[in-house]
Amino acid sequence: MTQTEAEQKAMPSSRAPVLDVVIPVYNEEVDLGLCVRRLHAYLRAGFPFTARITIADNASTDATLAVARLLAAELDGVQVLHLDAKGRGRALRAAWEASDATVVAYMDVDLSTDLNALLPLIAPLVSGHSDLAIGTRLDSSSRVVRGPKREIISRCYNLLLKTTLRAHFSDAQCGFKAVRTEVARELLPLVRDGEWFFDTELLVLAERAGLRIHEVPVDWIDDPDSRVDIVDTARKDLRGIWRLTRALATGALPLDELRAAVGREPLVAGVPLGMVGQLVRFAIVGVTSTLAYIALYLLLQPLFGGQGANLVSLLITAVGNTAANRAFTFGVRGRGDAMSHQFQGLAIFAFGLAVTSGSLFALHRWAPDAPVPVELTVLITANLVATLARFVGLRWVFRHAGADRTPSVSPVVATDSADSAARPNTVGVRR
Repeated sequence: MTQTEAEQKAMPSSRAPVLDVVIPVYNEEVDLGLCVRRLHAYLRAGFPFTARITIADNASTDATLAVARLLAAELDGVQVLHLDAKGRGRALRAAWEASDATVVAYMDVDLSTDLNALLPLIAPLVSGHSDLAIGTRLDSSSRVVRGPKREIISRCYNLLLKTTLRAHFSDAQCGFKAVRTEVARELLPLVRDGEWFFDTELLVLAERAGLRIHEVPVDWIDDPDSRVDIVDTARKDLRGIWRLTRALATGALPLDELRAAVGREPLVAGVPLGMVGQLVRFAIVGVTSTLAYIALYLLLQPLFGGQGANLVSLLITAVGNTAANRAFTFGVRGRGDAMSHQFQGLAIFAFGLAVTSGSLFALHRWAPDAPVPVELTVLITANLVATLARFVGLRWVFRHAGADRTPSVSPVVATDSADSAARPNTVGVRR
């Protein structure tokens, strides 16, 4: 039996805290003591929730681990977790998975974020109002002191996330975050990155699962002694964005199962979350399809006449419209049921064809000499009616989309190879 195991067995049991604040560290022997003592004093000076501090040392090569153990012996409510592999994400995963607290959080060892933001960060999670909470340095009310280079990099990175991953959170990499532990245990098996992209991947998955992310404007002062390799981190972040974008596009992530496990239920039965977004995306696809239809009709009308051009144009745009709505509007990824969805989409297309062809027939019946612009006006009006029916029909087609699919990967996604070595091998007991 190791010394740590003996100490752990001798430790009297205690109630689990509400909050577990994890401080991931690597070679921080100089700053660690000051940071932990300052945080410990803050938590003991009227903080309304019981709290623990977990120092997560990930493969430090200096005296960081020894300092951490001394702090754990000196201060009540401080414990140590040691990993043999580097990586902030790995340290957070190990600490959060092992925690028995209601809410798990983390902050950087330099305490760049003002601690007065901790209670606003935690309170919505304890109350159940939100599932995750993040500090943001990019809110208009945040007060931030840092150099122009880091400011530009941060804003460009978050803009890149919004354009590539459709992220709605404002600041992915502020070192000040919290999550309800039960939610973390559902999300963590799907997060592959063990380093700096860990935060972004966690937030994107949470957002796609329909979880509520609370943002807290923070006061933040840049640490001039930061050891983050900006170039290497940027390269790995870009690789992570590409990997996650591809996984979301191909349906490689079991998001349906994740939503069922932790997603928030609709406020009104039958009206799913994101209804407004679906309507907006459907409208975008509809406008694009209509423009394509007009171009095809004008191209084909001299060759096939009104009815023939209408049939061919509608058929081509219907296939593209169903595929676009499947992926873009309703978020159905992968090849599962794709052909079935297309056949059902073609059935809806048949209704649209009947409406538009019927309108065209009536026009030719009552105004046989109507010019092409009049034909086109009648067809566009008929298409508006068909579009409304199409939205209702496609919502029915995709009402259970993905619910019965077998995901292309296991719900527990393998993390990178270094994570197998990242499980804690010693845990300092809580004193």
